[in-house]
Amino acid sequence: MVISAALGFAAGIGITLLLQRRRRVLASKRTSKRTFKDRSIVLNAPQLLAWIDAATQGWMILAPDHSIAYINDRAERLLHIPSNRLVRGMKLRDVLDIPVLEELIFSSRYQLRSQRCEWDQQGTPLEAVVLPGSDECWLVLIQSRQSLEAQQQQQERWVSDVAHELKTPLTALMLVSDRLELAVKEDDTALVQRLQKELRRLQLLVEDLLELSRLENSLPQDDSEHVPLTLEDLVDSAWGSIGPIAEERRVTLQLDRSESGPLRGDQRRLHRAVLNLLDNALRYSPDESSIDVSVRQSGGWWLLSIRDHGPGLSEADLTRMFQRFYRGDPSRTRSNRSGSGLGLAIVQQIAVNHGGRIEARNHPAGGACMDLLVPREPLQ
Repeated sequence: MVISAALGFAAGIGITLLLQRRRRVLASKRTSKRTFKDRSIVLNAPQLLAWIDAATQGWMILAPDHSIAYINDRAERLLHIPSNRLVRGMKLRDVLDIPVLEELIFSSRYQLRSQRCEWDQQGTPLEAVVLPGSDECWLVLIQSRQSLEAQQQQQERWVSDVAHELKTPLTALMLVSDRLELAVKEDDTALVQRLQKELRRLQLLVEDLLELSRLENSLPQDDSEHVPLTLEDLVDSAWGSIGPIAEERRVTLQLDRSESGPLRGDQRRLHRAVLNLLDNALRYSPDESSIDVSVRQSGGWWLLSIRDHGPGLSEADLTRMFQRFYRGDPSRTRSNRSGSGLGLAIVQQIAVNHGGRIEARNHPAGGACMDLLVPREPLQ
């Protein structure tokens, strides 16, 4: 009994020692892993400053008293600070006179979120993003807007030039296809008609690209083409253009004529905007339905509402439908006609050029509704 008890006690001690050793080994591994992990995310100040110096973007760190704690070479060049001038430690207002930036810094302190501003620094268009940090410090990111604007202008010129270059050969191809239709055999007529359909689609695309380019390059304040008109007359005129197509599908226009909507505007372009909106409503309208149109005052605006009785708009439609070349779900379209994908983008730009806007929503009773708002008073 004594021997058995002694053996059991010794075994217990051995097991206990083994368990303690195992715990120490596991703890040591966890500690080493944690230490390695902690070391892997520790970044020292010299490394961070070296990265900031090498950045292609301008960086500036401001202390709580608005003194410049750090500024990299790129920021000095963008702000036209001489390279031989030591500005670290100096107050920002003593180095630069940028009221909009100083106002942004104060604003970010109270709102505790990033702020953005734009200004011209000795003829160079700049933008800055101010990020508030701990201990009332700020990080100011500075970059030039010049390259972005130049790229955008170059792209717009390229689109316009391509559209102009395509216009002439497309016209020639249409003439050839008309002659070809008379010369081919009856079995090939369908192929020629398909060719003509695709050529007409390309012509429409080119014309819409040119129109959108002209709209984007025109000034919103330019009212040289503005004449007295009414939204009611624009609706009647635009419906007359698509009336035959609507009659084939027995879709009718229901226009509330209680207000006519007098204003001054570019008659040709506003006609185009209303026509595009009515045509879009017709595409999504079921056969033997109606398109409901109303004109009413809304504060200082005229509100033209065009509602169809189709399937309504999806979340993607509501978010992207005014973007270039966006097309909704084709299964929702009730018409076989295809457009250029620029119709609603053109409407939006026409509205902006008249000091207004275009909005889309789903009607509570079903269908989609487009709201065109234009100022009641002429632009000054």
